[in-house]
Amino acid sequence: MPFFNRPEEYSEFPNVPVFGGHFDENDAYRVRRPKGMSDWLIVYTLSGEGYFRTSTGERRCGAGQIGLLRSGVPHEYGTMPGHRWNFVWAHFQKLSEIDYLPNEEVLLHTLPDGYLRKRVYRTFQNLLHDSWDRSSFWNALCENSLREILLLIAQRLDKKIDPRIEHTLQLLTRSMKEEIRIDDLAKAVGLSSSRLSHLFKQEMGESVVEHLNQMRLRQAALLMEHMGRTATDASLDVGFNNYNHFAALFRKSYGLSPREYVKRSKESDFNPSKN
Repeated sequence: MPFFNRPEEYSEFPNVPVFGGHFDENDAYRVRRPKGMSDWLIVYTLSGEGYFRTSTGERRCGAGQIGLLRSGVPHEYGTMPGHRWNFVWAHFQKLSEIDYLPNEEVLLHTLPDGYLRKRVYRTFQNLLHDSWDRSSFWNALCENSLREILLLIAQRLDKKIDPRIEHTLQLLTRSMKEEIRIDDLAKAVGLSSSRLSHLFKQEMGESVVEHLNQMRLRQAALLMEHMGRTATDASLDVGFNNYNHFAALFRKSYGLSPREYVKRSKESDFNPSKN
């Protein structure tokens, strides 16, 4: 069971550069700051729905969304009527990474379902633990967690990849060793097989199968070079059931056979003149 804080615990802001908590509030929860605040607020919604109101209007914040409220902006936020709002949050002083993000009063960003949501939640948990524990270097650790979240948002905004394709990429990464069918991927991301194939090619510049094969080849090369796996073992490790097919694709991508690649890696490792 997660530990929830209560808003009453924060009737006055602590005199520290970073602080935060985990709330799960009904629709009676509301915060109004007509003069804004001197720091920044970041929230990540786990379930339910909240809202932010500023001079630019109302923005709703649902599950999987990160909200970033700027310093100095008059605002109101709270739980949407008829809902609960389960979210983690942190107040903090401006960090340089904010300059990578759009200059909006309230920035809302939706994370795709899967790995990235879990990563951001884990990072928030680390942030909250360090802000409560306040052991040595706690502030630097909190700021590092905040920087990670801000940079992940900036990275996604910079990529501008369709969230359904990003979800597909995450599924491919997690299931690389398994037999993967386009129909199953399409169903998981809510598209038809033909639409997924077309959109993936449009976004990534290659087909799903081509992208998957390149992922497997890169992983196989790492296993052979750094883990001492044989070419045959590496091909099986990454999901190739036919060694000849693996070897042909590897030669096409790397310009030499898998076994030649292993030999060259070993020679490089034992070369005394290598830096």
